[in-house]
Amino acid sequence: MKKIFERTQIGKMSLKNRLVRGATWENLAEDDGRMTEKLSTLYGELAQGGVGMIITGYAFVMPDEQPNPGMMGISDDKFIEQYKALTDMVHKHDCRIAMQIAYGGSQTNYRVDERTIWGPSEIPDPAFGVTPVPMTKAEINDLVIAYGNAAQRVKAAGFDGVEIHAAHGYLLSQFLTPHTNRRTDEYGGSIENRSRIIVEVYAEIRRRVGDFPVFLKINAEDFIEDGLTFEDSMYVAKLFDTLGIDILDISGGTFASGKKIPCRGKISGPEKEAYHAQYAARIAEEVSVTVLVSGGIRSPQVIENVLNTTGIQLVGMARPLLAEPELPNRWLSGDEGSPKCVSCNGCFSPKPKGSYPCVLRPYAAFEA
Repeated sequence: MKKIFERTQIGKMSLKNRLVRGATWENLAEDDGRMTEKLSTLYGELAQGGVGMIITGYAFVMPDEQPNPGMMGISDDKFIEQYKALTDMVHKHDCRIAMQIAYGGSQTNYRVDERTIWGPSEIPDPAFGVTPVPMTKAEINDLVIAYGNAAQRVKAAGFDGVEIHAAHGYLLSQFLTPHTNRRTDEYGGSIENRSRIIVEVYAEIRRRVGDFPVFLKINAEDFIEDGLTFEDSMYVAKLFDTLGIDILDISGGTFASGKKIPCRGKISGPEKEAYHAQYAARIAEEVSVTVLVSGGIRSPQVIENVLNTTGIQLVGMARPLLAEPELPNRWLSGDEGSPKCVSCNGCFSPKPKGSYPCVLRPYAAFEA
């Protein structure tokens, strides 16, 4: 029987439990991506709250590319020293921390008139309507190198792993998706070709960081017309299993997926939780790599069921930990009452810069 609160070994990385704080945009970094005291406070509370590992909000790998304001950055060596302070702080609480790295692409409405936005093809984003500039092979190579540089900085800063964000409709996800990838070269067409850029990104990262833990986040499905199918997702999962990825992080949906967006609202009972677990369980049956699943998970009973009826090894939560970072410690103490989070998705609503992401947890340290 797998237990939530048991030490778990993932390659060379030891986790004190199976709970992972999934990546989410906090809008608390400086405009240039540097850490702030408020962002450090948020991660400190998460580490103290008892989660086994934190995956940061996505960090941009190129200096002129941010899909959202207030993102963390990892596009320059100047970030390393600040992040060393962050990772040291988290480690004091026997918590691990990985950084998610990303290129946003056309799924954005942030400063779209001020920057060149790359994409696989000249197809408007189905949610935001932004039309990207199709990438040349030279630009793809530049991006691959940028990911490698970023991962090398992540390792130098003392993080415990790096996650490639290839889900939720951002650039690497757009390459996987036939709806936005209409290329006729070696990066388009078959799923083998559509996943090629991610293979190249991973190969460059692995070349730079050696056996440092590398994770890959992918959609189980896009839930849009002509989107990534589960069959294609399974292909990608099996491929990266053979390539030596350390963790497969399974999610689903894009901002064009309607009610099946990555963060579904109104999770009012156990039957509505773990909405990606059915897909992650099937993937876990076919791969040897550690599988992490997220999506509406917020109760220990559901987590125990997922862990003990499937091959899934790790469970991710994001919104419940914004509302209640001490939730894992509360469960560990025996208090398994309902979480404060009501899945209102207010954490994605516009707020004054510097405000705490969750409307249920306002306090003085986060006043704008």
